[in-house]
Amino acid sequence: MRAQDSATRLRAITVPTSAPGGTLPAALAVVAFSLSFPATAMALEGFGPWTVTGVRGLLAGLLAAACLLAARVPRPERRHLPDLLTVAGGCGIAFPLFTALALRTSDTGHSAVVIGVLPLATAVISSLLTGGRPSRTFWTAAGIGAAAVVAFTLGRAGGPPTPGDGYLFAAVLAAAAGYARGGRLASHLPGWQVIGWAVVAALPVSAAVTVGGLAVEPVDPGPGAPAGLLYLAVVSQFGGFVLWYRGMALIGVPRASQLQLAQPLLTLVWAVLLMGERLPASAPLTAVVVLACVVVTQRSRA
Repeated sequence: MRAQDSATRLRAITVPTSAPGGTLPAALAVVAFSLSFPATAMALEGFGPWTVTGVRGLLAGLLAAACLLAARVPRPERRHLPDLLTVAGGCGIAFPLFTALALRTSDTGHSAVVIGVLPLATAVISSLLTGGRPSRTFWTAAGIGAAAVVAFTLGRAGGPPTPGDGYLFAAVLAAAAGYARGGRLASHLPGWQVIGWAVVAALPVSAAVTVGGLAVEPVDPGPGAPAGLLYLAVVSQFGGFVLWYRGMALIGVPRASQLQLAQPLLTLVWAVLLMGERLPASAPLTAVVVLACVVVTQRSRA
């Protein structure tokens, strides 16, 4: 009887990793995230980067707290705290701050291509956490994709990486850690609770950053800045992650992370349609190279 119960539990764990139902929420999350950079650029037209980071985190945390209270969700177990704090620090504070600082000097299209290495970084960190050993083909494609992004960055800047590029790569590492740890935790907690508790845990920092940002940064919101800030708080910081971690729980972190291959391309489209940006000829080409490399990694043994 115990052996049968163990087999049942094993099937419950292994079957969702290939469940097709997880692809849709993860893909919808990618679409939601692809608008984050244009929304950040809009918010920066009226607020400083520290203010944008603090306010989006504060609003998302309050929204999540209300949802958790309304659903009477018990506090997470102590063993889940390291993963939750990683999500809070990486996705709730560091990634929003670094991207906001980067977008002061980098345009949306350029930033989107640099962030194109995020799926690869997420897969690497996930493999380190789980002890997985992806195939040589996987790592070859990952290396080519990363090299393409670095070449684009150096070629466009005409020299060494700019401070904006440094912020973007720091944002990649922070988000990849939050994605991998949060995706793993989503196999134990519902996805919306993972991001909900994470942004609630980040509330003290978000409040402090908000106060500090408003004290030293000018505020001159036009019609677009509040809308961009509201999108970041409700969708980019909370709602999108509800879908994202749900998808990761169903199809696994490596497979879900590769769906973000479409995010740079989508952001490039939004940059042209919404921001009126003119993209360098190398940006779409680099995005396509990254797309092809990540497709190979998804089809390789991971």
